[in-house]
Amino acid sequence: MSEEGQAPPVSPAPPASQAPLAAQAPPAPNRSGVGAALVAAGILASRVFGLLRQVLMSRFLGAGMAADAFNAAFRIPNFLQNLFGEGALSASFIPVYARLLAEGRDEEADRVAGAVGALLAIVVASLVLAGVAAAPFLMLAIAPGWVGEKRELTIELTRILFPGAGLLVMSAWCLGILNSHRRFLLSYTAPVLWNVAMIAALLAFRHEGSAHLAVLLAMASVIGSALQFVVQLPTVRRVAPRLRLSGDRSSEPVRAVVRTFVPVFISRGVVQVSAYVDQLIASFLPEGMVSLLMYSATLYTLPVSLFGIAISAAELPEMARESGTSPEASERLRSRLAGGLRRIAFFVIPSAVAFLALGDVIVRMLFQGGKFTADNTRFTWAILGGSAVGLLSGTWGRLYSSAFYALRDTRTPLQFAILRVVATVLLGLVAALTLPGVLGVDARWGAAGLTASAGLAGWIEFLLLRRELARRVGAASVPARLLLSLWGSALVAAGVGYLAKVPLLSLGKIAGGAATLALYALVYGSLTWLAGVTESRGLLAAATRRFRR
Repeated sequence: MSEEGQAPPVSPAPPASQAPLAAQAPPAPNRSGVGAALVAAGILASRVFGLLRQVLMSRFLGAGMAADAFNAAFRIPNFLQNLFGEGALSASFIPVYARLLAEGRDEEADRVAGAVGALLAIVVASLVLAGVAAAPFLMLAIAPGWVGEKRELTIELTRILFPGAGLLVMSAWCLGILNSHRRFLLSYTAPVLWNVAMIAALLAFRHEGSAHLAVLLAMASVIGSALQFVVQLPTVRRVAPRLRLSGDRSSEPVRAVVRTFVPVFISRGVVQVSAYVDQLIASFLPEGMVSLLMYSATLYTLPVSLFGIAISAAELPEMARESGTSPEASERLRSRLAGGLRRIAFFVIPSAVAFLALGDVIVRMLFQGGKFTADNTRFTWAILGGSAVGLLSGTWGRLYSSAFYALRDTRTPLQFAILRVVATVLLGLVAALTLPGVLGVDARWGAAGLTASAGLAGWIEFLLLRRELARRVGAASVPARLLLSLWGSALVAAGVGYLAKVPLLSLGKIAGGAATLALYALVYGSLTWLAGVTESRGLLAAATRRFRR
């Protein structure tokens, strides 16, 4: 953002850590809180089906050549969906569109949505054609360490998946419109259809050879992408009845979207590149590591999606409606940010500790069986533990980026994202390819070094984002006393779960694993309730009210 467009700095609020935990409550419930709950509900449904898809893949494809090829090629639709859906479109389109709606300029808002949709369709068509044609060259970015049959299968799968990726981008356009109208549930539940299509293919063709099954699964992914897009269109038409696709880019709001789209696209692209860096480096590790990274990512991204994305997605249109240059606007932004950080910390801290201490229980319960061996479980746990290093910084950083986007500043997140990727590459190369040899351990442990190094780079990005936003609108942080209570409660709960997991697993990997995790959650919830953590007591009160109904 230019200097004249920045909100003036204000004095930071007094340290919240001086107040009792129960008195440090976030602002009263508002529309963004309801929106975050709806986003989380939609994401939970989608992630449950996505997890089921991954469980079936682990059974029928395991961690061999076909699984590696599919998971590498599958990065493309995931990349584009994350880049457009939770990245460029959310940050450039939603603030402009939501502000027009807040000002009562509905007809102009619909024209802007139509113009953006038309531009996006042109970009998508070009992207799909280029991707299909350039699939062999994309191998340099996907998995340069592969040759022969594995390389050829990955190229074939990439070509199949590209049209589906284009449909997912158009689905992201629907998401931006629906989110701005506070219709969160449908847009975040729609990916269930994508997963259902692939689950159906896995069950119907499970007896096929691994390579053929991977091809059929890719085709099912494209069908699911079409279903995800089409199911949102009727509601889009209802909330935006005057919407027409148009190439008119003359209005100032459309130009504003285009101006901010490019830097945000690059910024989000840089963030997504860090995931590609992991895969690229992993292609030089022993066979199966790319697949184990993907299975681990399914678990790691669950708390990121449920809490980081849910809260950030709900807060972005609200922050965009209230953003301004006055001290009052800065106070509102800071208050929203502080409340979001608290809610994220309450859920993400125990998730990170569970991945570190009980990751083997989680992986064994969900994936082990069929072609997924006990050895695969051990290394997936290690990868998951490495991911836990950056779990909190990644979710907090997403919320901070949303605050910058609400202030119409797309450059600052881009600059820090670039630094993050540079750090990820440098640390990842050392941790994955050099450190195992120096320590004299199995080269497969390098995959855990990859995720841990990405987590350290995520902390660098988060700290830079926090410092810069504090300079502009004042500090918005989580009290140290609250963080100590959350970490302490999670560590004690993990100790109890770790001691209990061996006797509980005698019940079986599923029943015993579920019992171990339930015990962990119960101990964490009880300790945080006793410590007076507002979020814990509020959650219990809400559950009690629902039970009484």
